[in-house]
Order: sequence, then C-alpha cells, then structure tokens
Amino acid sequence: MAPRTSPRSFVRQNLGPLLVAAPAVTPSFAGPRTVGLVAMLAVVAQTVIGVLRDPDELLSANHEAQILALIVVGICLVLFCVVRERRAKEMEQVRYVSEAAQQVVLPPLPKRLGPLRTAVMYLAAEAEARIGGDLYAAARTASGTRVIVGDVRGKGMTAVSDAALLLGAFRVAAHRHAPLEELVAYLDRSVRWDVVEPEGTGRFDETFITATILEIPDRDSRVQMISCGHPPPVVLSEGRPVTMRALRPAPPLGLGELTDPRYHVESFPFEPGDLLLLYTDGVTEARDPSGTFYPLTDRITGWTENGCDAFLSRFRRDLLNHVGGHLDDDAVMVALERTVAPQL
Repeated sequence: MAPRTSPRSFVRQNLGPLLVAAPAVTPSFAGPRTVGLVAMLAVVAQTVIGVLRDPDELLSANHEAQILALIVVGICLVLFCVVRERRAKEMEQVRYVSEAAQQVVLPPLPKRLGPLRTAVMYLAAEAEARIGGDLYAAARTASGTRVIVGDVRGKGMTAVSDAALLLGAFRVAAHRHAPLEELVAYLDRSVRWDVVEPEGTGRFDETFITATILEIPDRDSRVQMISCGHPPPVVLSEGRPVTMRALRPAPPLGLGELTDPRYHVESFPFEPGDLLLLYTDGVTEARDPSGTFYPLTDRITGWTENGCDAFLSRFRRDLLNHVGGHLDDDAVMVALERTVAPQL
C-alpha cells in the first residue's frame, strides 16, 4: 500500500510548477505593474517552497530552472502588457482623430430642415476608421432643401479626400438658385478637376462618385431628383415602401466628360407623413453568413415607427442582425420625414 501524502507535503511537491499560472492569468484583467508584482511574488513563493522542501535543494539545477522560467515568463508578460497598453492608447488616438474628422467632413444634419425632420445613420466597416468614402449633406435654399448622398469609389484617405472635395463643392453651390441640372454639372466638373493629371495629358484617374441629388420644395409635394449611378431612394408611406428608380440615370460624378451627359431631372411624390430613405450600397450589398444580400424593401415593409430616429434605430438593429454584427463596407442611411405643417 502506497504511503499517504500529507497536504503540506503535497503543496511542497506540486505547488511550485503551478505558480506560473498566476502571472500568466493576470494580464487578462490587470496592467504591467500588477503583472510584474504578481510575477515577483511568484518567484519569492517558488524560492520559499524550495527552502521548505529541502534547503539543500534550493540551489539545485531543477529548482533554479523553475525560478528562471518564472522570471522569464514574468518579464515577457510585463512587456506584453506594456505593448498592449501602448497599442490601446494609439487606437484611442486614432478613434479620436477619426471622430474629429467625421465631425468636420460629415457633420450631423440638423434635426429640422424647414418642413423636414431628419436623421442620419453612419456605420463604419472598420471600428478604427469612423469615416470613409460614403457622404451626405443638405443645404437650405429660399424655396426648399437640397440633399446629396453619395459613395466614392475606393477606400482609405483618398476616398475621404474625394468625399470632402465633393461635399465642399456641394455646400458652396447648393445655395445658388441655379437649376438642379446645373448644380449636378458643376459637381461633376469639380470631381473631374480634382482627378485629372497635373501634366495635362488628358488622362483621368479611376476615381468617380455615385450620388443622388434631390431638391425637396417646401410648398410642393414632388421631389426633383438626378441619379448619378447611385442606389434609388425609397419612400415609405404607411408602411408601404416604393423604390423611386430613375428612368434616365446619369453617369457617376467624375465621368461626365467621357459620356457628355445631359442631366435629366425626374420627380416623385413625397407627401406629409411619408418617410424618404437615401442610402449607399453598403446597405443593399450587406450579406448574411449565407451570402444573401440585405432585402431593403422587404425588410422595412410594414414598419410604422414614429419619426426618423426611431426608424433608423430599428433599421440599425435589423441590418446588423442580418450580417451577424459586422459590415464588410461602410453604410449610410439618411431618413427624411415631411411634416404635416411645413415651416416656411
């Protein structure tokens, strides 16, 4: 019959190798200082265990190897925590800069624009980059509101720069009393001026911007629209969505000189109480785990949320549930609601 091992003897013989678990677990909830302290205590405990087990064994090769292993593991974990905290601070700075850039390039729309209530949803595909090539803006005129929603081809800082260029041109020109087709022609030229090569070779970059530009009169229930290769707006009336497809769409902004477009202004009804939805292809091209695109009109059929904010809150949840919580592309949706009593 094997001799029974006392608890004290068990601790002496088996606790030493387990001490490495203490500093290994600590980084999951603590920083480098705490990890270093726990590692130091583990080294002290390992030394004490060696003394209690057999003072003559304290300087044995086996015990020295265990102590050395604890020291090495502790140093590595402390360095890991230092790098992790530095990375976290860098990411926090990146988020801060991204949020600041978004406030400058894409400031939130006013909650009221004349007779319109507004709400905007911007979902970034990358958590570190809160802004990309999707864009929106609105401007009040003497007779109504002009709105643009667009999507720059490409990603990264180039897309952000192109979006800022177009938004600046829109904000400057939208207040003028020029017809909508003249405004769109000006925006197309603004994009082309930016992408043409400085050597004057006549060749163009591959940059272009899809966009929908609307003019929503204060005293008229019909919206004027020019679509430049962008997904069509949707009007939700008493829970029934209707897609307002352009019969004569124009090419994306920046490609006008290649096709010499004649911009055709189309119109559709937008009655008091209706909800007008503008969005980018990050919405309709969002896929679920099986690869199915987000069926926008099917999903929002029957929605009768009271107000733009409530609608977009529900829409955000539904879209993220469809894709499993993560988008592969940035997505923007602008919701506009015409009030019953227009404010002129």
